[in-house]
Amino acid sequence: MNSGRDAERRAAWWYRLRGYRILECNCWVGGYELDLVVRRGRRLVFCEVKAKTGERFGEPDEMVDTEKQRRLRTAAAGWLAQHPEAGGLAVSFDVIAIYGGRLRRVAEAF
Repeated sequence: MNSGRDAERRAAWWYRLRGYRILECNCWVGGYELDLVVRRGRRLVFCEVKAKTGERFGEPDEMVDTEKQRRLRTAAAGWLAQHPEAGGLAVSFDVIAIYGGRLRRVAEAF
């Protein structure tokens, strides 16, 4: 079982149930990975998915440090450059953390 892939599938399903369209899953741009790119209406969300099984190193969403945020912003900028049709959309970054079987979304995390 690949907990990372399972977590990403679960996160994608969470967004789908709330009316988002999944535009990309595990997309690589400029050497960095975007776990999910989703859209609902005029909002485009780049989502980092974190899953943990153990208690070491804090909560899953705490693992998205400033360096990871920089990488995600760089990848998002590259994705937007490749998709000019998305240029007028409101962009945000979410973190979905799955820990102990529970899913928690941190909207507009950074």
